[in-house]
This record gives sequence, structure tokens and C-alpha cells, in this order.
Amino acid sequence: MPAERMNPAEVRAGASLAGVFGLRMLGLFFILPVFAVHAPSIRGGDDLTLVGIALGAYGLAQGILQIPFGMASDRWGRKPVLYAGLAIFAAGSFLGAAADDIWTAIAARMLQGAGAISSVAMALAADLTREQHRTKVMAMIGSTIAFMFALSLVGAPLLYRVIGMDGLFALTGALCLGAIALVRFQVPDPPALARAKPPRGALREGALSPELLRLNGGIFILHIVLYAMFVVVPPMLVQAGLELPQHWKLYLPVVLASFALMVPAILYAERRPKPVLLAAVALLAGAEAALGALDTGIAGLAAMMLAFFVAFNVLEAILPSLVSRMAPAQGRGMAIGVYNTTQTLGVFFGGLLGGWVATHYGTTAVFGVCAALVVLWLLFALGMRPVRAVN
Repeated sequence: MPAERMNPAEVRAGASLAGVFGLRMLGLFFILPVFAVHAPSIRGGDDLTLVGIALGAYGLAQGILQIPFGMASDRWGRKPVLYAGLAIFAAGSFLGAAADDIWTAIAARMLQGAGAISSVAMALAADLTREQHRTKVMAMIGSTIAFMFALSLVGAPLLYRVIGMDGLFALTGALCLGAIALVRFQVPDPPALARAKPPRGALREGALSPELLRLNGGIFILHIVLYAMFVVVPPMLVQAGLELPQHWKLYLPVVLASFALMVPAILYAERRPKPVLLAAVALLAGAEAALGALDTGIAGLAAMMLAFFVAFNVLEAILPSLVSRMAPAQGRGMAIGVYNTTQTLGVFFGGLLGGWVATHYGTTAVFGVCAALVVLWLLFALGMRPVRAVN
């Protein structure tokens, strides 16, 4: 098999792990577009602060547990830890189906987040692919997640009308059980290296390496921006004349178009990742600044959201690839655990920041704060050392 082409095992690994991520994330995304509408119907759900905590609680639990899960997978193997994490996530989903008050919903979201398998699955993807194809596999996973996000925006309001919030939580649990079966029967077994005990100093290399710190800081900011934005973007669309059940008419074509536009950047990033990363961060900053200054028309919002999703999808694909290339092989699970910790903490703090800034300073200030954070990211990303090309 020519070195420049993915072999069948790599294609299978990428497709199956993308499916695992997709089934898990589809369930999570199904909750996001409708929970705030549903919350007033349960006890305590009229408190917007608690609603925001419920939405972001899984990110806090994920952030706490990503590193332990990653280190456990380095020690005891990827697949056993995947099974455990997916089972915990399913249990949280079924608890959510029984929730009739906001505190039970928060507990359910925390339990979902406690199944912190993202770092393990990404480490397994890195174990099963050669370095020169890792960005493609991460792009497969990232594109699947983005597609599931778009699908949830279309399907969640329709399903909510039919099966309600308890049905959506139960469906999430069922999808997670499907992901367990996918791991068992489709995901290839990892090589022996993945079961080796991490060498002494792996934690220091994975957490404190200057280059990895740049990447971890970047993914933290990226997810702060994403979740802060989605506190204010849906109301903006309603104010612009697009009712909530119709939001998919903007999101779906924007996300699908962003997939096509990201492909050339991903292919180029395999050989020269730093210029692509810097360009995507700059595009993200521009999109945030324009959203803050934009007169809220549908066409303008759609154009800026397209720019945002192109940048977001490119960064979601290349950042984990760079982490896997810079991390020590036997500590890769732990290093990706650190990365995913910062990512999911960004989810939690992004929701809090977006709600707090919007409440006290208005919608425009949310985009201004997001733009400032991305510019800060651009400044410290400029010092990243060039990454060697892979052939």
C-alpha cells in the first residue's frame, strides 16, 4: 500500500470511531436546541442560571475526568475504558429521562459527562493510524460531529414534539448503547503500545510542554467562543424573523457548505499545519468581530456563521492531530486527556460567560469578548514552532 494513501485498516478505524463519536454526540446535541424551552415545565426550571448549569454541567464533569480516563486507557487499554465510559454516559441519559426537576436534570447531565471517553477515543484513533493520515482521521471525526450538530438542529424540535424531553434522553441512552456495540464489533483492536505503562514524566510532558500548552489554550478558547455564541445567536435569528422551528434552514446549509470549504485547508495542513492554524484563527476572530458589528439580517448572519463554521471545523480537525503528533507515544492517552479537559472546560465556562455577559452588557458585548479571546489566541499561536511535514 503506497505510503500516501490510507490503508483499509485506517479507513475502518477512522469510520468506526467517527461513528462512535457521532452516536454519542448526536444524543448530546439533541438536548441543546430544546432544553431551555422545556425547562420551565419542570420544578426549578424557570431559573435561567440553573438551566445554563444543566446545559454545561456535562462539560464540567468531562473536564474533571478526561485526564483520569486518558491515563487509565494508557495503563489498562483503550477499549475497556471506552466500554466503561459509554456505559456511564448511557446511565446518565436514562436518569435524564426520569428527571422531573432541574436538579435531577443537572445530576443527569453530570453523569453523562462522567463518561469522559473523548480522550480515549482520540488516542485510539492515533494508535490505529500512521502519522501522515492522522489529520484525515481527525477530520472524519470532526466532520461527523459537525454533521450530527446540524442533524440535531433539524431533528430535535421535531422529535421533541413527538416523544418529549424524556424520550430524547432515552433515545440518547439508546444511541450510546449502539456506540458500545460499534466499539465491540467494528473498531479495530489497538496495538500493544497502547497498553504500555506510561513512562515517568509523561504527565509533565503532556500537561506542561509549551507547544501542547498553546494547543490546549486554543481549544479552550474555541469552545468558550462556541458556547458563548449559542447563548445569543438563536435569539438573534428570532429577532431577524426566523422562528425557532425554522433555524435549521440556516444552520444546515451553512454547516454543509463549511464541510466543502474546509477540505482544501485540511489537505494543506497535513504538510504545513501552522499557516493553516493561524489563518483559521484569524478567520474566527474576523467572524466574531463582524457578528458584533453586523446589522442583524438573515443573509449577513448566514455569511458570518459560514465563516465561523469553516474556521471552527478546520481547527477541530487539526488541533487534536497536532496534539497526537507532539505527545509522547506511550503517554498519548494522557496528553489527549489534558487536551480534552481544556476543551470541555471551555464548554462549561463558555455557557457561563455568554450568559453573564449577555445579561449585564448585551449581545454585542458577547461577540466583542469572543473576538478579544480569539485575538489573544492568535498572539500566542504565532510563537508555535513549525511542525515537521509528514510524508
